[in-house]
Amino acid sequence: MRLVSFSKSSVLSIWFSVCVIAAFTSVSALAFTDLTKTIKAVSPSVVGIGLMTPINARSAQLRGTGFVFGNGQYVATNYHVVSDVLDPTIVQYYAVLNGSGRRPDVLRAEIIATDLVHDIAILHITKSLPSLKLAIDEYYEPGLEIAFTGFPIGAVLGLYPATHAGIIAGLTPDSTPARNSDQLTQTIIERLSQAFLVYQLDATAYPGNSGSPLYLQESGIVIGIINKVFVKEGKESALTNPSGITYAIPIRHLKRLAEKHQIAWQ
Repeated sequence: MRLVSFSKSSVLSIWFSVCVIAAFTSVSALAFTDLTKTIKAVSPSVVGIGLMTPINARSAQLRGTGFVFGNGQYVATNYHVVSDVLDPTIVQYYAVLNGSGRRPDVLRAEIIATDLVHDIAILHITKSLPSLKLAIDEYYEPGLEIAFTGFPIGAVLGLYPATHAGIIAGLTPDSTPARNSDQLTQTIIERLSQAFLVYQLDATAYPGNSGSPLYLQESGIVIGIINKVFVKEGKESALTNPSGITYAIPIRHLKRLAEKHQIAWQ
């Protein structure tokens, strides 16, 4: 049997490495615990946004995600989630889906404010739900740890929220590129002429995440609204081959829209 001896400096080096590993593990475990608590606190305020057509189906067709703010009766989401015109010849309405599982509560919703340029809509419901706190107007720095909760791949088997985490990768001007001039709609032209900064995230979102609250991992305070992902190949690849690059509208634009319509967002 061969005995291996260690010098004093070697022992100290090993001890230092063990301490560093232990400290890193403790910090990681603490961060994981904090995020777990934050998700638990945020989730009751995250809702599904669906289109209800009773003549066609008994359940709502999930269109995206939203979150409750203000007095508990206001729901924020993306405008493109509720942009389809309702059919006046039949009973049809947008609904907020609350809860989880196969039978969530279906709450009839009224669209009371829209902002096409910033892709935001505010819905009103008559039932009060837990609301989320909105952040200050200032932009948050790249590198900050964030998360967003929503319904990324629909609700075929029921309403089950999922959370994705990452960091703010940067702030970038928002634009919607078009392949040719025929695709330059008035809304796109307005976006290009009124360029504003959006959060670029190093985190993976999916189509159903549209309208999800973007919040700080440490506190759950909402700093933005998920509104699109960078697609490399086509719409189908958003599910099969996600880019991992997601964009979010800063929360200041929701607050301005609410104030414009005399809605208390606090």
